[in-house]
Amino acid sequence: MPSSNTTIVSRCTIHPDQKSTTIETLKLSVSDLPMLSCQYIQKGVLLPYPPYSIDDLITFLKHSLSTALSHFPALAGRLQTDPTGHIHIVCNDAGVDFIQAKARHLSIHTILSPTDVPECFKGFFAFDKTLSYSGHSKPLMAVQVTELQDGIFIGCSVNHAVTDGTSFWHFFNTFAEICKGSKKISNSPDFSRNTLFNSPAVLKFPAGGPKVTFSGDEPLRERVFHFRREAILKLKFRANNSDLICNSAEIFGKQRNDSWKAANGESNGKVAPLFLMKGKTAEISSFQSLCAQLWRSVTRARKLMPSKMTTFRMAVNCRHRLEPRLEPYYFGNAIQSIPTAASAGELLSKDLSFGAELLHRNVVAHGDGTVRKGISDWEKEPRLFPLGNFDGASITMGSSPRFPMYDNDFGWGRPLAVRSGRANKFDGKISAFPGGDGKGSVDLEVVLSPDTMIGLENDGEFMQYVSEISGCTPTP
Repeated sequence: MPSSNTTIVSRCTIHPDQKSTTIETLKLSVSDLPMLSCQYIQKGVLLPYPPYSIDDLITFLKHSLSTALSHFPALAGRLQTDPTGHIHIVCNDAGVDFIQAKARHLSIHTILSPTDVPECFKGFFAFDKTLSYSGHSKPLMAVQVTELQDGIFIGCSVNHAVTDGTSFWHFFNTFAEICKGSKKISNSPDFSRNTLFNSPAVLKFPAGGPKVTFSGDEPLRERVFHFRREAILKLKFRANNSDLICNSAEIFGKQRNDSWKAANGESNGKVAPLFLMKGKTAEISSFQSLCAQLWRSVTRARKLMPSKMTTFRMAVNCRHRLEPRLEPYYFGNAIQSIPTAASAGELLSKDLSFGAELLHRNVVAHGDGTVRKGISDWEKEPRLFPLGNFDGASITMGSSPRFPMYDNDFGWGRPLAVRSGRANKFDGKISAFPGGDGKGSVDLEVVLSPDTMIGLENDGEFMQYVSEISGCTPTP
Protein backbone atom coordinates (compact mmCIF):
# COMPACT_ATOMS: atom_id res chain seq x y z
CA MET A 1 0.00 0.00 0.00
CA PRO A 2 1.31 3.51 -0.80
CA SER A 3 2.23 5.71 2.16
CA SER A 4 -0.65 7.81 3.46
CA ASN A 5 1.48 10.83 4.46
CA THR A 6 -0.08 14.09 3.30
CA THR A 7 1.51 17.45 4.15
CA ILE A 8 -0.61 20.55 4.71
CA VAL A 9 0.93 23.52 2.86
CA SER A 10 -1.57 26.25 3.75
CA ARG A 11 -5.02 26.83 5.15
CA CYS A 12 -7.35 29.81 4.82
CA THR A 13 -11.00 30.84 4.92
CA ILE A 14 -12.88 31.56 1.70
CA HIS A 15 -15.92 33.86 1.82
CA PRO A 16 -18.59 34.38 -0.84
CA ASP A 17 -17.59 37.10 -3.28
CA GLN A 18 -21.06 38.61 -2.87
CA LYS A 19 -22.91 38.79 0.41
CA SER A 20 -26.27 37.06 0.66
CA THR A 21 -29.11 39.59 0.59
CA THR A 22 -32.11 37.30 0.15
CA ILE A 23 -31.43 34.41 2.54
CA GLU A 24 -30.78 34.97 6.22
CA THR A 25 -31.60 31.62 7.80
CA LEU A 26 -32.71 28.17 6.67
CA LYS A 27 -34.47 25.93 9.15
CA LEU A 28 -33.31 22.31 9.24
CA SER A 29 -36.03 19.95 8.08
CA VAL A 30 -37.18 16.52 9.24
CA SER A 31 -34.78 15.09 6.64
CA ASP A 32 -31.85 17.30 7.74
CA LEU A 33 -32.09 16.84 11.49
CA PRO A 34 -31.49 13.05 11.66
CA MET A 35 -28.15 13.61 9.91
CA LEU A 36 -26.69 15.63 12.76
CA SER A 37 -25.17 12.45 14.21
CA CYS A 38 -23.64 11.53 10.81
CA GLN A 39 -20.14 12.57 9.83
CA TYR A 40 -19.49 15.14 7.12
CA ILE A 41 -19.91 13.84 3.57
CA GLN A 42 -16.45 13.36 2.02
CA LYS A 43 -16.30 12.96 -1.74
CA GLY A 44 -13.75 14.11 -4.28
CA VAL A 45 -12.32 13.70 -7.76
CA LEU A 46 -8.91 12.67 -9.04
CA LEU A 47 -7.79 14.82 -11.97
CA PRO A 48 -4.75 14.85 -14.26
CA TYR A 49 -2.17 17.53 -13.55
CA PRO A 50 -3.31 20.91 -14.94
CA PRO A 51 -1.39 22.68 -17.73
CA TYR A 52 -0.21 25.44 -15.39
CA SER A 53 1.58 25.85 -12.07
CA ILE A 54 0.20 24.72 -8.74
CA ASP A 55 0.30 28.32 -7.47
CA ASP A 56 -1.86 29.50 -10.37
CA LEU A 57 -4.21 26.56 -9.82
CA ILE A 58 -4.69 27.39 -6.13
CA THR A 59 -5.38 31.05 -6.91
CA PHE A 60 -7.84 30.03 -9.61
CA LEU A 61 -9.68 27.53 -7.37
CA LYS A 62 -9.97 30.00 -4.46
CA HIS A 63 -11.51 32.63 -6.71
CA SER A 64 -13.93 30.12 -8.28
CA LEU A 65 -14.92 28.74 -4.87
CA SER A 66 -15.69 32.25 -3.63
CA THR A 67 -17.94 32.82 -6.65
CA ALA A 68 -19.66 29.44 -6.19
CA LEU A 69 -20.39 30.22 -2.54
CA SER A 70 -22.28 33.35 -3.56
CA HIS A 71 -24.77 31.00 -5.28
CA PHE A 72 -24.79 28.62 -2.27
CA PRO A 73 -24.67 31.01 0.73
CA ALA A 74 -25.87 28.31 3.14
CA LEU A 75 -22.55 26.47 2.79
CA ALA A 76 -20.69 29.54 4.07
CA GLY A 77 -22.87 29.80 7.18
CA ARG A 78 -23.03 28.10 10.57
CA LEU A 79 -25.64 26.10 12.51
CA GLN A 80 -27.51 27.79 15.35
CA THR A 81 -30.07 26.43 17.81
CA ASP A 82 -32.77 28.95 18.75
CA PRO A 83 -34.44 29.18 22.19
CA THR A 84 -37.27 26.85 21.07
CA GLY A 85 -34.83 24.09 20.14
CA HIS A 86 -35.12 24.47 16.37
CA ILE A 87 -31.85 24.43 14.45
CA HIS A 88 -31.16 26.80 11.58
CA ILE A 89 -28.42 27.47 9.07
CA VAL A 90 -27.45 31.09 9.63
CA CYS A 91 -26.25 32.46 6.29
CA ASN A 92 -23.72 34.84 7.83
CA ASP A 93 -20.93 34.49 5.24
CA ALA A 94 -18.59 33.12 7.92
CA GLY A 95 -16.84 31.18 5.17
CA VAL A 96 -15.46 27.73 4.44
CA ASP A 97 -12.02 26.17 4.92
CA PHE A 98 -9.67 25.93 1.95
CA ILE A 99 -6.65 23.68 2.39
CA GLN A 100 -3.67 23.22 0.11
CA ALA A 101 -1.81 19.95 0.63
CA LYS A 102 0.80 17.84 -1.12
CA ALA A 103 1.61 14.15 -1.41
CA ARG A 104 4.07 14.23 -4.28
CA HIS A 105 5.36 10.76 -3.45
CA LEU A 106 2.02 9.42 -4.74
CA SER A 107 1.19 8.93 -8.40
CA ILE A 108 -2.14 8.26 -10.07
CA HIS A 109 -1.10 4.69 -10.79
CA THR A 110 0.03 3.95 -7.22
CA ILE A 111 -3.27 5.04 -5.69
CA LEU A 112 -5.59 3.46 -8.26
CA SER A 113 -3.81 0.16 -8.90
CA PRO A 114 -4.05 -1.58 -5.46
CA THR A 115 -6.90 -4.04 -4.97
CA ASP A 116 -8.03 -2.28 -1.79
CA VAL A 117 -8.61 1.48 -1.64
CA PRO A 118 -5.38 2.88 -0.11
CA GLU A 119 -5.42 4.67 3.25
CA CYS A 120 -3.95 7.76 1.57
CA PHE A 121 -7.40 8.84 0.33
CA LYS A 122 -8.42 9.49 3.93
CA GLY A 123 -5.74 12.19 4.07
CA PHE A 124 -7.24 14.01 1.10
CA PHE A 125 -10.20 15.32 3.11
CA ALA A 126 -10.75 17.73 6.00
CA PHE A 127 -13.08 17.21 9.00
CA ASP A 128 -12.06 13.60 9.56
CA LYS A 129 -14.55 11.90 11.93
CA THR A 130 -16.36 15.23 12.49
CA LEU A 131 -20.08 14.97 13.29
CA SER A 132 -22.47 17.29 11.50
CA TYR A 133 -23.69 18.68 14.83
CA SER A 134 -20.26 20.36 15.06
CA GLY A 135 -21.46 22.81 12.42
CA HIS A 136 -22.56 24.98 15.33
CA SER A 137 -18.92 26.01 15.74
CA LYS A 138 -17.06 24.67 12.68
CA PRO A 139 -17.38 25.59 8.99
CA LEU A 140 -20.07 23.66 7.14
CA MET A 141 -17.69 22.86 4.31
CA ALA A 142 -14.01 22.44 3.52
CA VAL A 143 -12.25 22.02 0.18
CA GLN A 144 -8.81 20.37 0.17
CA VAL A 145 -6.62 20.40 -2.94
CA THR A 146 -3.84 17.80 -2.78
CA GLU A 147 -0.98 17.88 -5.27
CA LEU A 148 0.25 14.44 -6.35
CA GLN A 149 3.24 13.50 -8.49
CA ASP A 150 1.20 13.61 -11.70
CA GLY A 151 -2.28 14.65 -10.66
CA ILE A 152 -4.55 16.66 -8.40
CA PHE A 153 -7.18 15.47 -5.95
CA ILE A 154 -9.98 17.90 -5.06
CA GLY A 155 -11.74 16.67 -1.93
CA CYS A 156 -14.88 18.29 -0.57
CA SER A 157 -16.23 17.74 2.96
CA VAL A 158 -19.77 19.02 3.59
CA ASN A 159 -21.99 18.92 6.65
CA HIS A 160 -24.53 16.11 6.11
CA ALA A 161 -27.30 18.01 7.92
CA VAL A 162 -26.95 20.72 5.25
CA THR A 163 -26.82 18.61 2.08
CA ASP A 164 -27.65 15.16 0.79
CA GLY A 165 -25.88 13.61 -2.19
CA THR A 166 -28.06 15.45 -4.71
CA SER A 167 -27.25 18.87 -3.26
CA PHE A 168 -23.60 17.94 -2.68
CA TRP A 169 -22.99 17.12 -6.34
CA HIS A 170 -25.06 20.10 -7.47
CA PHE A 171 -22.63 22.36 -5.63
CA PHE A 172 -19.56 20.43 -6.77
CA ASN A 173 -20.69 20.54 -10.42
CA THR A 174 -21.34 24.28 -10.11
CA PHE A 175 -17.87 24.83 -8.60
CA ALA A 176 -16.31 23.00 -11.56
CA GLU A 177 -18.49 24.87 -14.04
CA ILE A 178 -17.32 28.23 -12.68
CA CYS A 179 -13.70 27.04 -12.71
CA LYS A 180 -14.06 26.18 -16.38
CA GLY A 181 -15.05 29.78 -17.08
CA SER A 182 -18.83 29.83 -17.11
CA LYS A 183 -20.25 33.30 -16.40
CA LYS A 184 -23.70 31.91 -15.60
CA ILE A 185 -24.38 28.70 -13.72
CA SER A 186 -26.59 26.06 -15.34
CA ASN A 187 -28.85 25.33 -12.37
CA SER A 188 -29.55 27.58 -9.39
CA PRO A 189 -30.32 25.94 -6.03
CA ASP A 190 -33.82 26.17 -4.61
CA PHE A 191 -33.72 27.25 -0.95
CA SER A 192 -37.47 26.99 -0.26
CA ARG A 193 -38.47 25.77 3.16
CA ASN A 194 -42.25 25.79 2.62
CA THR A 195 -42.28 22.06 1.92
CA LEU A 196 -43.66 18.97 3.62
CA PHE A 197 -40.23 18.45 5.21
CA ASN A 198 -40.58 21.70 7.15
CA SER A 199 -41.93 20.78 10.58
CA PRO A 200 -42.54 22.25 14.06
CA ALA A 201 -41.09 19.07 15.61
CA VAL A 202 -38.03 19.52 17.82
CA LEU A 203 -35.20 16.99 18.03
CA LYS A 204 -33.63 17.02 21.49
CA PHE A 205 -29.98 16.24 22.15
CA PRO A 206 -27.97 15.20 25.18
CA ALA A 207 -25.56 17.71 26.71
CA GLY A 208 -22.64 18.18 24.36
CA GLY A 209 -24.57 16.97 21.35
CA PRO A 210 -25.05 13.52 19.76
CA LYS A 211 -22.48 10.76 19.49
CA VAL A 212 -21.55 8.72 16.45
CA THR A 213 -23.79 5.65 16.19
CA PHE A 214 -21.18 3.17 14.91
CA SER A 215 -17.82 2.10 16.33
CA GLY A 216 -15.42 3.21 13.63
CA ASP A 217 -12.65 1.21 15.32
CA GLU A 218 -13.24 -2.28 13.90
CA PRO A 219 -10.88 -3.57 11.18
CA LEU A 220 -12.32 -3.00 7.71
CA ARG A 221 -11.40 -3.55 4.11
CA GLU A 222 -12.56 -1.28 1.28
CA ARG A 223 -12.69 -2.18 -2.42
CA VAL A 224 -14.19 -0.62 -5.51
CA PHE A 225 -15.85 -3.27 -7.69
CA HIS A 226 -16.47 -2.28 -11.30
CA PHE A 227 -19.46 -3.57 -13.27
CA ARG A 228 -19.65 -2.98 -16.99
CA ARG A 229 -23.00 -2.21 -18.57
CA GLU A 230 -23.08 -5.63 -20.25
CA ALA A 231 -22.62 -7.41 -16.91
CA ILE A 232 -25.37 -5.37 -15.30
CA LEU A 233 -27.75 -6.17 -18.15
CA LYS A 234 -27.05 -9.87 -17.60
CA LEU A 235 -27.94 -9.43 -13.93
CA LYS A 236 -31.11 -7.59 -14.91
CA PHE A 237 -32.06 -10.41 -17.28
CA ARG A 238 -31.54 -12.97 -14.50
CA ALA A 239 -33.65 -10.96 -12.06
CA ASN A 240 -36.54 -10.52 -14.50
CA ASN A 241 -36.49 -13.92 -16.17
CA SER A 242 -35.69 -16.48 -13.51
CA ASP A 243 -38.51 -18.78 -14.65
CA LEU A 244 -36.98 -18.94 -18.12
CA ILE A 245 -33.27 -19.27 -17.45
CA CYS A 246 -32.85 -22.67 -15.79
CA ASN A 247 -29.12 -22.22 -16.42
CA SER A 248 -29.71 -22.73 -20.14
CA ALA A 249 -27.80 -20.66 -22.67
CA GLU A 250 -30.19 -21.97 -25.31
CA ILE A 251 -33.18 -20.43 -23.54
CA PHE A 252 -31.27 -17.17 -23.07
CA GLY A 253 -30.60 -16.95 -26.81
CA LYS A 254 -34.18 -17.88 -27.65
CA GLN A 255 -35.55 -15.18 -25.37
CA ARG A 256 -33.30 -12.55 -26.89
CA ASN A 257 -34.29 -13.50 -30.45
CA ASP A 258 -38.00 -13.68 -29.64
CA SER A 259 -38.15 -10.59 -27.38
CA TRP A 260 -40.64 -8.82 -29.64
CA LYS A 261 -43.00 -11.81 -29.75
CA ALA A 262 -42.80 -12.30 -25.99
CA ALA A 263 -43.55 -8.64 -25.35
CA ASN A 264 -46.65 -8.95 -27.51
CA GLY A 265 -47.82 -12.23 -26.01
CA GLU A 266 -46.97 -14.20 -29.16
CA SER A 267 -44.33 -16.48 -27.72
CA ASN A 268 -45.29 -19.64 -29.62
CA GLY A 269 -46.12 -21.49 -26.43
CA LYS A 270 -43.13 -20.20 -24.48
CA VAL A 271 -43.65 -18.43 -21.17
CA ALA A 272 -43.57 -14.62 -21.31
CA PRO A 273 -40.82 -12.73 -19.42
CA LEU A 274 -41.28 -12.50 -15.67
CA PHE A 275 -41.97 -8.76 -15.72
CA LEU A 276 -45.06 -9.46 -17.87
CA MET A 277 -46.23 -12.09 -15.38
CA LYS A 278 -47.55 -12.02 -11.83
CA GLY A 279 -49.22 -8.64 -12.29
CA LYS A 280 -45.98 -6.66 -12.44
CA THR A 281 -46.29 -3.06 -13.57
CA ALA A 282 -42.60 -2.58 -14.35
CA GLU A 283 -39.48 -4.65 -14.65
CA ILE A 284 -36.85 -4.87 -11.97
CA SER A 285 -34.25 -2.22 -12.71
CA SER A 286 -30.58 -2.76 -13.46
CA PHE A 287 -29.52 -1.21 -10.16
CA GLN A 288 -32.04 -3.21 -8.13
CA SER A 289 -30.71 -6.36 -9.79
CA LEU A 290 -27.12 -5.42 -8.90
CA CYS A 291 -28.14 -4.64 -5.31
CA ALA A 292 -29.89 -8.00 -5.02
CA GLN A 293 -26.76 -9.84 -6.15
CA LEU A 294 -24.64 -7.93 -3.64
CA TRP A 295 -27.17 -8.68 -0.88
CA ARG A 296 -27.05 -12.41 -1.68
CA SER A 297 -23.28 -12.63 -1.94
CA VAL A 298 -22.46 -10.58 1.17
CA THR A 299 -25.00 -12.61 3.16
CA ARG A 300 -23.37 -15.82 1.96
CA ALA A 301 -19.89 -14.47 2.79
CA ARG A 302 -21.03 -13.66 6.33
CA LYS A 303 -21.98 -17.32 6.89
CA LEU A 304 -25.16 -16.42 8.77
CA MET A 305 -27.59 -18.92 10.22
CA PRO A 306 -30.54 -19.57 7.84
CA SER A 307 -32.99 -18.11 10.36
CA LYS A 308 -31.01 -14.86 10.75
CA MET A 309 -32.91 -11.87 9.37
CA THR A 310 -30.91 -9.70 7.00
CA THR A 311 -31.67 -6.11 5.98
CA PHE A 312 -30.75 -4.19 2.84
CA ARG A 313 -31.20 -0.47 3.51
CA MET A 314 -31.30 1.88 0.54
CA ALA A 315 -31.37 5.70 0.59
CA VAL A 316 -33.81 7.22 -1.90
CA ASN A 317 -34.31 10.75 -3.21
CA CYS A 318 -37.81 11.97 -2.33
CA ARG A 319 -37.84 15.11 -4.47
CA HIS A 320 -39.73 13.42 -7.30
CA ARG A 321 -41.74 11.09 -5.06
CA LEU A 322 -43.86 13.79 -3.39
CA GLU A 323 -47.01 15.27 -4.91
CA PRO A 324 -46.55 18.04 -5.75
CA ARG A 325 -42.91 17.34 -6.47
CA LEU A 326 -40.10 19.28 -4.89
CA GLU A 327 -37.85 21.24 -7.20
CA PRO A 328 -35.12 18.93 -8.54
CA TYR A 329 -32.49 21.34 -7.21
CA TYR A 330 -34.09 21.74 -3.78
CA PHE A 331 -31.14 22.44 -1.48
CA GLY A 332 -30.84 20.30 1.63
CA ASN A 333 -31.66 16.72 2.52
CA ALA A 334 -34.72 15.19 0.86
CA ILE A 335 -33.98 11.53 1.45
CA GLN A 336 -35.48 8.59 3.28
CA SER A 337 -34.19 5.10 3.95
CA ILE A 338 -36.00 2.04 2.58
CA PRO A 339 -35.31 -1.14 4.58
CA THR A 340 -35.94 -4.51 2.93
CA ALA A 341 -35.71 -7.65 5.07
CA ALA A 342 -35.42 -11.38 4.40
CA SER A 343 -34.00 -14.35 6.25
CA ALA A 344 -30.57 -15.51 5.14
CA GLY A 345 -32.03 -18.91 4.33
CA GLU A 346 -34.72 -17.52 2.03
CA LEU A 347 -32.35 -15.14 0.31
CA LEU A 348 -29.80 -17.84 -0.48
CA SER A 349 -32.06 -20.81 -1.18
CA LYS A 350 -34.07 -18.93 -3.81
CA ASP A 351 -32.81 -17.38 -7.02
CA LEU A 352 -31.73 -13.80 -7.64
CA SER A 353 -35.24 -12.69 -8.57
CA PHE A 354 -36.47 -13.28 -5.00
CA GLY A 355 -34.30 -10.59 -3.42
CA ALA A 356 -34.54 -8.35 -6.48
CA GLU A 357 -38.34 -8.47 -6.39
CA LEU A 358 -38.37 -7.56 -2.68
CA LEU A 359 -36.17 -4.53 -3.35
CA HIS A 360 -38.19 -3.59 -6.44
CA ARG A 361 -41.53 -3.68 -4.64
CA ASN A 362 -40.28 -1.51 -1.79
CA VAL A 363 -38.80 1.11 -4.12
CA VAL A 364 -41.92 1.24 -6.31
CA ALA A 365 -44.16 1.50 -3.24
CA HIS A 366 -42.19 4.44 -1.85
CA GLY A 367 -44.43 7.13 -3.32
CA ASP A 368 -46.11 10.23 -1.96
CA GLY A 369 -48.12 8.38 0.71
CA THR A 370 -45.11 6.45 2.03
CA VAL A 371 -42.95 9.58 2.16
CA ARG A 372 -45.67 11.45 4.07
CA LYS A 373 -46.11 8.55 6.50
CA GLY A 374 -42.36 8.50 7.14
CA ILE A 375 -42.41 12.20 7.94
CA SER A 376 -45.44 11.81 10.22
CA ASP A 377 -43.85 8.87 12.07
CA TRP A 378 -40.66 10.86 12.61
CA GLU A 379 -42.58 13.87 13.94
CA LYS A 380 -44.25 11.62 16.53
CA GLU A 381 -40.85 10.35 17.65
CA PRO A 382 -38.00 12.63 16.50
CA ARG A 383 -34.76 10.67 16.35
CA LEU A 384 -31.31 10.60 14.80
CA PHE A 385 -30.47 8.33 11.88
CA PRO A 386 -28.83 5.16 13.28
CA LEU A 387 -25.93 4.49 10.93
CA GLY A 388 -24.22 1.16 11.50
CA ASN A 389 -24.47 -2.60 11.27
CA PHE A 390 -25.87 -3.39 14.71
CA ASP A 391 -26.83 -7.03 14.15
CA GLY A 392 -24.01 -8.09 11.85
CA ALA A 393 -26.48 -8.83 9.06
CA SER A 394 -27.20 -5.41 7.51
CA ILE A 395 -26.14 -3.63 4.34
CA THR A 396 -26.56 0.13 3.85
CA MET A 397 -26.48 1.44 0.28
CA GLY A 398 -25.71 5.13 -0.14
CA SER A 399 -24.94 7.55 -2.94
CA SER A 400 -26.20 6.79 -6.47
CA PRO A 401 -24.89 5.87 -9.94
CA ARG A 402 -27.22 8.60 -11.21
CA PHE A 403 -25.24 11.37 -9.50
CA PRO A 404 -23.23 13.43 -12.05
CA MET A 405 -19.90 12.70 -10.38
CA TYR A 406 -17.88 12.78 -13.58
CA ASP A 407 -19.50 15.96 -14.93
CA ASN A 408 -16.74 17.96 -13.28
CA ASP A 409 -14.36 19.42 -15.83
CA PHE A 410 -12.49 22.13 -13.91
CA GLY A 411 -10.96 23.32 -17.15
CA TRP A 412 -8.45 20.63 -18.11
CA GLY A 413 -10.48 17.43 -18.50
CA ARG A 414 -12.87 15.01 -16.82
CA PRO A 415 -12.03 13.24 -13.55
CA LEU A 416 -10.05 10.02 -13.72
CA ALA A 417 -11.76 8.59 -10.65
CA VAL A 418 -14.13 9.44 -7.80
CA ARG A 419 -13.22 8.48 -4.25
CA SER A 420 -14.46 9.14 -0.72
CA GLY A 421 -12.85 9.63 2.69
CA ARG A 422 -13.26 7.80 5.97
CA ALA A 423 -16.65 9.31 6.83
CA ASN A 424 -19.64 7.13 7.77
CA LYS A 425 -17.95 3.82 6.95
CA PHE A 426 -18.64 0.56 8.76
CA ASP A 427 -19.04 -3.13 7.96
CA GLY A 428 -21.74 -3.31 5.28
CA LYS A 429 -21.61 0.30 4.06
CA ILE A 430 -21.80 0.46 0.26
CA SER A 431 -21.66 3.53 -1.98
CA ALA A 432 -22.71 3.44 -5.63
CA PHE A 433 -20.87 5.59 -8.19
CA PRO A 434 -21.31 5.85 -11.95
CA GLY A 435 -18.46 4.21 -13.81
CA GLY A 436 -15.89 6.59 -15.23
CA ASP A 437 -16.29 5.30 -18.79
CA GLY A 438 -19.62 7.07 -19.21
CA LYS A 439 -21.12 3.97 -20.84
CA GLY A 440 -23.59 2.88 -18.18
CA SER A 441 -21.13 1.05 -15.94
CA VAL A 442 -21.35 1.19 -12.13
CA ASP A 443 -18.71 1.19 -9.41
CA LEU A 444 -19.58 -0.12 -5.96
CA GLU A 445 -17.41 1.09 -3.09
CA VAL A 446 -17.76 -1.83 -0.68
CA VAL A 447 -16.71 -1.69 2.99
CA LEU A 448 -16.69 -5.01 4.86
CA SER A 449 -14.94 -6.84 7.66
CA PRO A 450 -11.78 -8.56 6.34
CA ASP A 451 -13.25 -12.08 6.60
CA THR A 452 -16.44 -11.08 4.80
CA MET A 453 -14.48 -9.33 2.05
CA ILE A 454 -12.46 -12.51 1.45
CA GLY A 455 -15.71 -14.46 1.22
CA LEU A 456 -17.11 -11.96 -1.30
CA GLU A 457 -13.94 -12.12 -3.40
CA ASN A 458 -14.30 -15.91 -3.49
CA ASP A 459 -17.99 -15.80 -4.39
CA GLY A 460 -18.13 -16.96 -8.01
CA GLU A 461 -21.72 -15.84 -8.52
CA PHE A 462 -20.70 -12.26 -7.64
CA MET A 463 -17.21 -12.08 -9.15
CA GLN A 464 -18.33 -13.30 -12.60
CA TYR A 465 -19.87 -9.85 -13.12
CA VAL A 466 -16.87 -7.84 -11.86
CA SER A 467 -14.40 -6.29 -14.32
CA GLU A 468 -11.10 -4.51 -13.96
CA ILE A 469 -11.45 -0.73 -14.01
CA SER A 470 -9.83 0.59 -17.16
CA GLY A 471 -9.29 4.01 -18.64
CA CYS A 472 -8.29 5.66 -15.34
CA THR A 473 -4.71 6.52 -16.26
CA PRO A 474 -4.08 9.62 -18.34
CA THR A 475 -2.29 9.32 -21.63
CA PRO A 476 1.38 10.36 -21.26
